[in-house]
Amino acid sequence: MVMQFLRGSFVNRIMLVSVLVLLCHTICKTHSINCSIFNDAIPHEFYQPGDIVIGQIVSQVLYLYNIPSFMEEPAQMVIDDEPISVPKDYQHILALAFAVKEINENPNILSNITLGFRILNSYSARMTYKATLSLLSSQHSFVPNFKCDNQNNQLALIGGYTSGISANIAIISAIHKTPQLTYGSFLPLQGAKMLFPFLYQMVPAESHQHIGIVRLLQHFKWTWIGLWAVNDDKGERFLQTIVPILSQNGICYAFIVRIPEPNYVDEMIDFALQHFESYKRVFEVNPSVFCIYGEPPSFQVLRVLLFAAPFFALPPLGKVWIVTSHWDFASVSIQKFWDIQTFHGTISFTVHSDQPLGFQKFIQTIRPSSANQDGFIQDFWEQAFSCSLKLSQGREDEDERKTCTGEEKLESIPGILFEMNMIGHSYNVYNAIYAVAHALHSIYKDWSKHRRLEERERLSFRNMQSWQVHHFLGRIMFNNSAGDTVCFDDNRELVVGFDMTNWMIFPNGSIVRLQVGRLGSNSPPGKELTIYDDQIVWHPNFNQVLPVSVCNDNCYPGFSRKKKEGEKFCCYDCAPCPAGMTSSQKDMDACVKCPEDKYPNKNQTQCIPKVLSYLSYKGVLGTILAILSISFSLITILVLGIFLKHKETPIVKANNQTLTYILLISLLLCFICSLVFIGQPGKVICTLRQTAFGIIFSVALSSVLAKTITVIVAFMAIKPGSRMRKWVGKGLANSIVLLCTFIQAGICIFWINTSPPFPDVDMHSVNGEIILGCKEGSDIMFYCVLGYMGFLAIVSFMVAFLAKKLPDTFNEAKCITFSMLVFCSVWLSFVPTYLSTKGKYMVAVEIFSILASSAGLLGCIFSPKIYIIILRPELNNKGQLIRKRK
Repeated sequence: MVMQFLRGSFVNRIMLVSVLVLLCHTICKTHSINCSIFNDAIPHEFYQPGDIVIGQIVSQVLYLYNIPSFMEEPAQMVIDDEPISVPKDYQHILALAFAVKEINENPNILSNITLGFRILNSYSARMTYKATLSLLSSQHSFVPNFKCDNQNNQLALIGGYTSGISANIAIISAIHKTPQLTYGSFLPLQGAKMLFPFLYQMVPAESHQHIGIVRLLQHFKWTWIGLWAVNDDKGERFLQTIVPILSQNGICYAFIVRIPEPNYVDEMIDFALQHFESYKRVFEVNPSVFCIYGEPPSFQVLRVLLFAAPFFALPPLGKVWIVTSHWDFASVSIQKFWDIQTFHGTISFTVHSDQPLGFQKFIQTIRPSSANQDGFIQDFWEQAFSCSLKLSQGREDEDERKTCTGEEKLESIPGILFEMNMIGHSYNVYNAIYAVAHALHSIYKDWSKHRRLEERERLSFRNMQSWQVHHFLGRIMFNNSAGDTVCFDDNRELVVGFDMTNWMIFPNGSIVRLQVGRLGSNSPPGKELTIYDDQIVWHPNFNQVLPVSVCNDNCYPGFSRKKKEGEKFCCYDCAPCPAGMTSSQKDMDACVKCPEDKYPNKNQTQCIPKVLSYLSYKGVLGTILAILSISFSLITILVLGIFLKHKETPIVKANNQTLTYILLISLLLCFICSLVFIGQPGKVICTLRQTAFGIIFSVALSSVLAKTITVIVAFMAIKPGSRMRKWVGKGLANSIVLLCTFIQAGICIFWINTSPPFPDVDMHSVNGEIILGCKEGSDIMFYCVLGYMGFLAIVSFMVAFLAKKLPDTFNEAKCITFSMLVFCSVWLSFVPTYLSTKGKYMVAVEIFSILASSAGLLGCIFSPKIYIIILRPELNNKGQLIRKRK
């Protein structure tokens, strides 16, 4: 195993650490458990002839200050005999050992076959290639692509921890047709399935995470975020993919920060100084949400940047961090006391993991004294517990560290260094080992079923080829001990979803993971992400209130967004909605026009139903007009009753008794006709309104005209030798009434037959009202009806005016003149008033004009006669009517 360590000052030479584990198995045809982990190569004596190796590489990459990043041979470097490592990654090895132990103890899988494993280390591209080729060489000899024995029959590789290491291994494993199960991330190259046909990924495609990030941001309405990405091809590809997706879903980024790749510390410092303004902006801009993409080494770099922030007088970051499944909060030993409260409340997408039964009990039994063949446990134990095992072994050490007892409890280690629960990458290792074991088991069953005994002897595992494992590996499906189904899809990616994990990080370094959601792999579009909002813990800066991350304040209902010139589309001004339009939600792109049957409320936040508006008996105005109409009708009936009671009196007989009755009845009908205008209009009502009113009024006016003409004819007939005597009588009056009424009736009939009035719904004239009314159908015919009545009124007025000088006792001309004057005044004022009003008030104007004009005729013509009949009966006699002329 190759390990590199930091040499130099702790403060000036900070190193970035990441352990990348690539695992290897040995399948031995023995009956004993043979699980061993070695620092370098596995001793030859642990293998019997015919053993088959499934290779594993533990890649621990430690970047140094002024130390070359490659080694020709495995070596170990120390600083004051103190190695620097990432203790948390030791769990990957324990998961490997635990899985192998379970398989070896399970009689239902690979019976009579015991698994072993071999671990090699790599920390650079060159050493990755070398370690991979060493697994494909003869044991203890580095002769690539050449084997002189049958002890090291490589069937599968498990690794690596990062996409770079995985790709380097995949290049060689593809040449040798060796299946490779990568339990970490893998760079999603275009055509990767063709380029690496023997690669299996224990992590689903990154495209699922991209969807999850977008759905998470949409769920919490976060539209203004900061993007962090590692400064390499993987980060560049992530940005090229995620930025368009964010834009399509209405999300903008305030900045993009490139995290330098883990490298020499002096190079990293130079990079940070060159991009200091970019990092400084992170602390100044307002996004509350950071989305970060990087692998475990990126976390070490970010920790260094945040650790250095106070030295530049930059405030601590209290943000919501959204991280991808590649990420893990794992510290090197020298960073274990650094504050990581910045990441409290982080939300990450992690590959779904569970807790295999017995794993915690297994790791609790781990002790340095009981792991003689474990070449990692010494460094892990010393780094995790800050003590020295060398002192306990009686060797001198220049450090003044305390001595390890070897009985320290793993539960006491902060979660930033080691977690007792199986983490996602370890779970992937666990499943990968079981996948290979099940593939081998399937091969064994296939051979047992279809081969004779002698063929099975000849086709033993030591003669198996790696491509045969590949053939069965893609088709396996099984349930592991945690109850999860393990299988691969057509792209050789594990069929599994992501857990949405909420990280609670405490000041003492302990870590609690809360599963607060689930990202399904086969969910319908729009429903991929399930979130348990009430379980999420936010950074203390937010006081457990849902964080808000927008470019500017929201545009509240009643306003719409207005683009700011030169700014991203998530930054906008707010403009009030135009008249007739509303916005019911925050940050609407445009206001919405209300449907025809609705109108905006006062604040223009919603559309409310319009009120049906018509002149109703329930309304005050309708009630008043109805009372007036009924009152005038009763008065008219009273007058008619008085005239009928006194029909034999001279004053009733004096001016054509029949015309008087006709006039009173027509006026009564006019008053009653006004009631037709009140109430919800219908087809029949609309037809009767104007036509009935026009005909009835024409009868009344023609009666008045007939009365006036009768008076004139009567006075002209009393002259000696007058030819007018033949016209005196009821015939002339009746003819005038019938003729004038017939003309109006003809106009109305023509109107009904051509373009009759009809019910109308007006939704636009009055805001907030749906006006129910009657449309005239033909405005020309409506004004013809009014014009004809006006013509009769004017003729009556002119005739009455000419007859006003006739003797008062016999003459109604003065009364008729005044009545026609009132009538004409009312209807002349009606036209402009009618045209300037809308809705029920227009109908009310017409009713008022009918009542006023009818009341004018009733009052002016009949009030003098009622006065004489009721109050001056002495004047109602024949003697008064035939007074002699002076």
